[in-house]
Amino acid sequence: MTYLPKAMLLVAALGLAACNNPDRYGAGGAGAGGMGGPGGAGGMGGIDSSGLGGANDPASVAYFQQTLGDRVFFAVDQSNVSDTARATLSQQARWLQTNPDYAIIIEGHADEQGTREYNLALGARRASAVQDYLISQGIAPSRMRTVSYGKERPVEVCSTEECYNKNRRAVTVLSMGAGA
Repeated sequence: MTYLPKAMLLVAALGLAACNNPDRYGAGGAGAGGMGGPGGAGGMGGIDSSGLGGANDPASVAYFQQTLGDRVFFAVDQSNVSDTARATLSQQARWLQTNPDYAIIIEGHADEQGTREYNLALGARRASAVQDYLISQGIAPSRMRTVSYGKERPVEVCSTEECYNKNRRAVTVLSMGAGA
């Protein structure tokens, strides 16, 4: 009988450890100009960049993430695409036109301020704004889908404005198979 409580504690600890992924977006999150850090893409159906060509190969996932940038950022409570974001998204659109075998999932995110419902709606507006811009650049809507995570998947859990800025974002996640 004394083994049951210990076994339950072990299972609970393993379950919590499996859910923890503090470095989901690479070391330090994103850098200037919407550039992502090193590491694989997270999210639904994303492709791990390891083994798919290095960052020097313009057709590789690593090149897309590290050189072009896989994310754009937004102002507080805003979903309009800034000039800086347009520059990053234009590069993404050119890459997607050159690599038609890829589809994308656009993840909309928000900082931890506000209610869950508000932030899910804000994340959806941000993802839609990115999708609309990419459509205007010639990317077929059938190659894209959007998902909002609101404040549920922060880059960092924090209480400073600098940190909140990292969480107000849309992330373009590559998936193999156009229209997938």
